Amino acid sequence: MTDPPISAPRLFVALLPTAPAREAITGLLDGLDGVRWTQPEQLHLTLRFIGPVDESARDLIESALGLVAVRRFFLDLEGVRGFPPRGTPSILWAGVGRGHPLLHQLRQQVDDRLLTTTTPIALRPFEPHLTLARVRGTPPVAVTHWLKRHREFTGPTWPVDAFHLMASEPRPGGAAYRVLRSYPLG
Repeated sequence: MTDPPISAPRLFVALLPTAPAREAITGLLDGLDGVRWTQPEQLHLTLRFIGPVDESARDLIESALGLVAVRRFFLDLEGVRGFPPRGTPSILWAGVGRGHPLLHQLRQQVDDRLLTTTTPIALRPFEPHLTLARVRGTPPVAVTHWLKRHREFTGPTWPVDAFHLMASEPRPGGAAYRVLRSYPLG
C-alpha cells in the first residue's frame, strides 16, 4: 500500500448518539472557561481510529466493515471523566458506564475486519467515551470542580442500531466529521 496523499481525510469508525442523548450531553458543554467544547453535531464514540488512507484502501475498508455482524444494543450515558486520569486532564469526556458486551464485540469485529485489509491499526486499550472538550490553559482547580459537579451525570439510554465509517477533515476551528458510510446492526 502506498502512502496516502497529504490531503487524504483521516478515517475512523464511530457510533453516533441519538438526538435525546446528544441533547443531554449538550447540557454539560459549558461552565468552564478556556476549553474547546465539542460541537453537539460532532459528538461521537470512536470505535477505532484508522488514519489517512488512499481511495483503494478506503474501498477495502468499506467492504471489510460490511462483514461485521453484531446485534443491536443499548448504551447508558453515565459519568464524566478526564484523560489522563491522574493530574490535570487535557480531555473531558462522557462515559457509557462499562458499556454493553455487544459494544466490545462490535469493537473486536471492527478490528478483526480492518486487520484483513492490511490497514495498520494501533492496538491499545478501549475506553468507550464521547469527547466533550479539549482543555488548554484552564486552571486545574476549575477543571476539578467541573468534574466533581458533573460526576453523577446520566443521560437517556441510547439505542445503537448502526456504526459508521467517518472522515475527519481539518478546519480552522477544529476538525469537521462526516459520515462516509453507515452499517446497520442486525
